[in-house]
Amino acid sequence: MLSNKVIEQSFAEIMGKRFGDYANLVILSRAIPDARDGLKPVQRRILYAMYQEGNTNDKPYRKSAKTVGYVMGTYHPHGDSAIYETMVRMAQWWKMRQVLIQGHGNFGSLDADPPAAMRYTESRLSALANEMLRDIEKDTVTFIPNYDNSAMQPAVLPSRFPNLLVNGASGIAVGFATDIPTHNLGEVIDATIAQMKNPDITLDELMQHVKGPDFPTGGIVQGISGIRKAFETGRGQFIIRGRTFIEEPKGSKVKKIVISEIPYDVVKSKLVAQIDELVMERKIEGALAVRDETGRKEAEQKKVRIVVDIRKDADEHAILNYLYKNTDLQIYYNYNMNAIHEGTIRQMGLKELLDAYIAHQKEVVTRRSQYDLEKKRNREHIVQGLIRAKSILREIVDTIMDSEDRADAKKNIMEKFGFTDVQADAILSIQLASLTRLDIVKLEKELNTLAKEIVELEAILGSEKKLIQVITGELTEIKKQYSNPRLTEIQGEIEEIKVDIAMQINAEDCIVTLTNEGYIKRTSPRSFKSMGGTIDTCGVKEGDRVRYFYETNTSHTALFFTQDGKYFATLVNDIPDEKWKDIGSALVNIIPLEKQQQIVGFHIVENFKLPLYVCHVSRLGLIKKTPLSEYETNRSGALVAAKLKGEDDEFVAVLLANEEGAFFAASKEGMGIRFLRSEVSPTGRASSGVKAMNLSSSDSIVALAAVDVEDSRVFSLLTEEGVVKRTSLKDIPLQGRAGKGVLLIRKRKTNPHKIMAITVEDNLYALTRRDEWIRVETEQVSVNEQGGIGRVVVEGGLKAVAFEAVLPSEAESPVIKEPGTQAPVSPHDEVPTTQFSLFDEPTEKKE
Repeated sequence: MLSNKVIEQSFAEIMGKRFGDYANLVILSRAIPDARDGLKPVQRRILYAMYQEGNTNDKPYRKSAKTVGYVMGTYHPHGDSAIYETMVRMAQWWKMRQVLIQGHGNFGSLDADPPAAMRYTESRLSALANEMLRDIEKDTVTFIPNYDNSAMQPAVLPSRFPNLLVNGASGIAVGFATDIPTHNLGEVIDATIAQMKNPDITLDELMQHVKGPDFPTGGIVQGISGIRKAFETGRGQFIIRGRTFIEEPKGSKVKKIVISEIPYDVVKSKLVAQIDELVMERKIEGALAVRDETGRKEAEQKKVRIVVDIRKDADEHAILNYLYKNTDLQIYYNYNMNAIHEGTIRQMGLKELLDAYIAHQKEVVTRRSQYDLEKKRNREHIVQGLIRAKSILREIVDTIMDSEDRADAKKNIMEKFGFTDVQADAILSIQLASLTRLDIVKLEKELNTLAKEIVELEAILGSEKKLIQVITGELTEIKKQYSNPRLTEIQGEIEEIKVDIAMQINAEDCIVTLTNEGYIKRTSPRSFKSMGGTIDTCGVKEGDRVRYFYETNTSHTALFFTQDGKYFATLVNDIPDEKWKDIGSALVNIIPLEKQQQIVGFHIVENFKLPLYVCHVSRLGLIKKTPLSEYETNRSGALVAAKLKGEDDEFVAVLLANEEGAFFAASKEGMGIRFLRSEVSPTGRASSGVKAMNLSSSDSIVALAAVDVEDSRVFSLLTEEGVVKRTSLKDIPLQGRAGKGVLLIRKRKTNPHKIMAITVEDNLYALTRRDEWIRVETEQVSVNEQGGIGRVVVEGGLKAVAFEAVLPSEAESPVIKEPGTQAPVSPHDEVPTTQFSLFDEPTEKKE
């Protein structure tokens, strides 16, 4: 009868309980394997159903569809595709270290090709799978009802070998996942036996047996510490890389890198496609082509053959390193050994997993021994009755003949001769034709054998040591019959891959420009020359100027330095290639600049081993120099370039210079100082440096230049009022670092000068207070002494200053080259660019 009673309950409580039930179901009954037999429920049901149906390795193959139908109808009421996919995986040699199902037909491939439909394929249990189910009929495991209580199914299989470690497992549940790699059968059995004999065995001693993972696809594993951590805690990381060798065909102009083994779970066709894409995009200098030459011969040997053609003069090790770094030829694998143990999910190390398996085997062998003991005692009892019956056979026959029926005969035999119920049934079951052949000697021999077997079984049940001996013997038998040599090579720790930049790209000459407003582009020399080969023809936004102009190469590295002491590094090849008339790309789309960051230094480096220093100067007068080699990196994110001492300080210039020569710094209030570069000692990247100039409390540094000790060049300074003052560098006397310096422009009692910029060779542009950009004609001003007055060149005062780079035909190229190359280091052994820059972050940014 239906009730109209309304039950009030919290929605959160209801959903929590329902979700908890669902999560528990997924964890315990679907995605996570049992620590004892290493199987998920669907795998266990498939194997048991095939065993129950007699679909074993000593029988002919049977249609997969028949097995799937039986499993689905009897034990696993889910979709047939899920059952068949599980069957297929257990038959794929590249997934399982020891396959549990033998497949006949198309069961997929290393290229992730799908298997044929189940109506076309055939399957049966493998020989080793029989060992998973051996003695299951001897009450060795607990049986539970199936989904509709119409049949019984095993809660776990006897599993005569540690399947969880041998074949591994992977699965995603609710809040949990498991990733256990495959291991070598012989090694795992050795470790199991060692732990049974010595329960206090150390992990290091166990690892003398289990070296690490052993994948069906072979390969090379690196990361011993990660493997040990996983064996200790259940979590750890290592890498797998493919196995390769070099072929050099005689008389050929090409060499071959041959990949003979690929990492576990990597799709072969995907790996070939990755390499092919790199080759087609010419990202691997020296690589010509790639093809998959895996044929029937390699497939039969469970191998692959992927061939990468390379030029004979190419560095195969550098190319391999690049492939390791940028393709699935090397991958990371994370141990996450979660398993169901004692009804709950647990993360288990090697010793715990072996303990769980050993405890299971003890229970299996104990229950089997109890079952066999009971059977043999019953048989012993029957044989004893048969032997006694032989001596009085005629009397027994007469008694039977005098009885009314079988029940009466059984009763009379028991009462007259003292036989038990079981013995009487056995006597009555003897066929008449057998009475004359009832061999007393044979029965007595069987009785003696039974007595010995009973003693043996009682010993097993009564002695832990004897029990372990039995398990050890069975495991040793499994190892002897089914184990094979290790396929995966275990090496030491993870090798740091050093990628030769020259191998990554097709090295080509190019031109790189960066504007004051932060637009960057890479242009071919052909495009530059076709547009006249001048700065004026460069495409820029209105009011913008080309701040940096470099003749360089795509294999070089671009360094970007920001005012907050960070730097970014990127290959020139990664800068977008555009035409000379294009405005370029916003820098924030090339490097991950933050909104408040501004570029105060930009340099392109060919070789980080050159004897050069990265020199920072801050607004409050600190200067630091660090060897260029410390800035070499493969990371694309922000890195520490220098350290600021105060929150109100920032860097205003970053330049490259060698040890010789001098620094020239100028302050906002018109002071300048020139001192030897050697007075600044080299320090690490994360340092803040020393004082360059002794500033007043209201003063700050606006520019830094690297000059010669005897420098005859002329520098120009520009003030807020539009005054230009020109002075020869040699008129600025050398003095000690941290001095007050000398006056660069005569001071005024009222409205004192405020210097905005200093330039040696750059073209200078000013944004007037009328918001007009005009070129500052510094040549109109004559050169005078260091403390003289200047001349008003820009009327009305300034709001901002911008620089325009000078072409190499007008001044030396600032590209840092190795000595002896076509474009050497400048005549002043420095990068002759004024570093002061005022561009804000570009507003364009890709979503």
